[in-house]
Amino acid sequence: MNLLSEATQHPGPASSGDESRTASQSADKTANKPANKQQEIDLTIAIPCLNEENNIAATLATVNAAMTELPYDYEVLVIDDGSTDRTAEVVGHYINLHPEHPIRLHRNPKNRGLTRSYVDGAFLGRGKYYRLVCGDNVEPQETLVRVFGRLGEADMIVPYHENVTGKSAFRLKLSRSYTLLVNLLSGYNIRYYNGLTAHLRYNVMRWGPYSFGFGFQAELVTRLLDEGATYVEIPVIATHQDKGGHNSALNARNCFSVAHTLIEVLIRRIRKGMFHR
Repeated sequence: MNLLSEATQHPGPASSGDESRTASQSADKTANKPANKQQEIDLTIAIPCLNEENNIAATLATVNAAMTELPYDYEVLVIDDGSTDRTAEVVGHYINLHPEHPIRLHRNPKNRGLTRSYVDGAFLGRGKYYRLVCGDNVEPQETLVRVFGRLGEADMIVPYHENVTGKSAFRLKLSRSYTLLVNLLSGYNIRYYNGLTAHLRYNVMRWGPYSFGFGFQAELVTRLLDEGATYVEIPVIATHQDKGGHNSALNARNCFSVAHTLIEVLIRRIRKGMFHR
């Protein structure tokens, strides 16, 4: 049985400056235990990964350590997105060593990209709530506990970074500029769009984004705000790892994706203003 109660909310967007943007109702919680196929569970954690053989075991350890502090039924869904290294082998070995943890491995036959893996994971999952965790172990245990601990308070739990260790001044400025631009085009006032929001899984399936890069989070969050979704913003900490080539946030494909997202956000705002929907 799903143990998270339905939250009573005020619709977003709410006024800026408050950490909590909605009225909330505490979630009903009971003892934490792995979920079986017959159970309706509280949370699906999706971990898409591409060539993360050196990080995925540590990521799984961090996630499972966090979940031991929380009273939810949950599952971890690792999505190997066409890795050419030993990522899947490492995950399989971890599952064999830790059968007590509810971990599943899904292997894409070829690389489909982060957004496709994210949306597919929502359809593969069974949780009421759904969140992506990156396979490179950039979020500490305390961040996951803080985010998951607020489930049930709103449709979206939106984290923002107080401090990101390892991120250059240029990347920090670029990130702030992106946030300002999305807010300008959408008319909202979210602190950070790339902080891996926790969603109702139904919303990801119903309103899944069409972007093919890192812009998908802003596309989904703003779309749900357009639909009247509620949200809570919470400060968290994270680390940053610079990646090159296909995994880089600054490669041509992701830059194109961000441009697509910004255009989509603007078109939706214009459409909403003209047709009130």
